[in-house]
Amino acid sequence: MKKLKNEELNRLSPEAFKNAKKNPLVLVLDDVRSAMNVGSAFRTSDAFSLEKIYLCGITAQPPHREINKTALGAQDTVTWEHKETITHCIDQLKTDGYQIVAVEQADESTSLLDFEVKKDLKYAFVFGNEVFGVNDQVVEHADTVLEIPQYGTKHSLNISVSIGVVLWDFISKLKP
Repeated sequence: MKKLKNEELNRLSPEAFKNAKKNPLVLVLDDVRSAMNVGSAFRTSDAFSLEKIYLCGITAQPPHREINKTALGAQDTVTWEHKETITHCIDQLKTDGYQIVAVEQADESTSLLDFEVKKDLKYAFVFGNEVFGVNDQVVEHADTVLEIPQYGTKHSLNISVSIGVVLWDFISKLKP
């Protein structure tokens, strides 16, 4: 076994990626304070070929030095849009037929282990502020509140780690 070089990975060019069919999934970031977390979200969204990222509220937007540092160019390949408020974004996504999935710890949440992906639906995964989490109104009106099982003492993951875990799980269930 040998480690592959970048040129051996057969990656799409940025132009080919923009025109390629995307997975039926958008990412919604609400009031995410760290531009580095935003850059990581772009990079992960590129890796899993998401349709779009919505950046809501105070979430940093490209061009931004810290986004560029962690996105490694994905800020130029992944389609994105800024929305002033999360509620307008969620309302539009519901109108467009997306299932709203808030990733949060809640009393009636669904464990990621039990989450079933329906291949005929479109999904919008909402991740909130690093301190305050997903907006309470979004949690109340989400179609599903999804929780990542955790077994340690901290009961929280960095948002960029949470995004990676949830998107990998979604794609693995979508494409078995």
